[in-house]
Amino acid sequence: MTRQEEKIESENVRIAIIEDERDLREGLRSMINFSPGFRCVGDYRSMEDALRRLDISRTDFVITDIGLPQMNGIEGTRILRERFPDLPIIVFTVHDEDDKIFKALCAGANGYLLKHTEPVAIIAAIKEVLGGGAPMSPDVARRVVNLFRTFAPPEKSEINLTKQETKILKMLTEGHYYKTVAYELGISTGTVAFHINNIYEKLQVHSKTEAVTKALREGLV
Repeated sequence: MTRQEEKIESENVRIAIIEDERDLREGLRSMINFSPGFRCVGDYRSMEDALRRLDISRTDFVITDIGLPQMNGIEGTRILRERFPDLPIIVFTVHDEDDKIFKALCAGANGYLLKHTEPVAIIAAIKEVLGGGAPMSPDVARRVVNLFRTFAPPEKSEINLTKQETKILKMLTEGHYYKTVAYELGISTGTVAFHINNIYEKLQVHSKTEAVTKALREGLV
C-alpha cells in the first residue's frame, strides 16, 4: 500500500477544486465532502486565484478545469507541477480534443476526466491517482492510444542517459514519485531530483508526464 493509499485509510484526503462554473464547483465540493475519506479544502473560480491562495501544506490533490477565465487549466497545471512536483492533479473538462489532451498530460496532469463522468467514477479516479495510476475517461484513453500509434519510435535513440538515469526514468513510467524512487534505490530525494533534472535537460522536457510520454514514444525504457 502506498503512502497516499494509507492516507485514504487513516484520514481525509484534502482536495482543492479549480472550476469557474459555480454550480459544478459546488456540486464537486459536496460530492467530495460526502465521500468518506475525502474533504474539500478549497475551491477557486480561476487559476490565478488558486495559484495565489492554494496552501500546499494542507492540500493533497487538485481537480482543475481547462476552460478557465484568463489563464487556462493547462498552463496552470504546468505551473502547479513546477512548483509542487509531487502534487497529484486531475483535469476535469468538457474538452476532448487531441491537442488539449496531449498538452494537459505533457503539462503534468495525472489524469484526464470528461465532465459527464459519474461521481463514483470521479472518486475512483482520485483513488487510482493516489495509488500511482493515471485514470482517463474511456473516450480520452482511446484518443491517447491513437495518438501514440501516430508516433513511430526511432531505430536508435541519440539521447545519452546514464544507467541510473535510465533506471529512474523507467520508474517514472511505472508511476513512481520522488520519494518512492529514493526509497527503492536507497538514495536521497535530493539525489533523485538531481538525476531527474538531468533527465529533463537531456530529453528537453519540463515535467514528469512529458518525460514519460517521450520515453515511451521514443523507446528509451
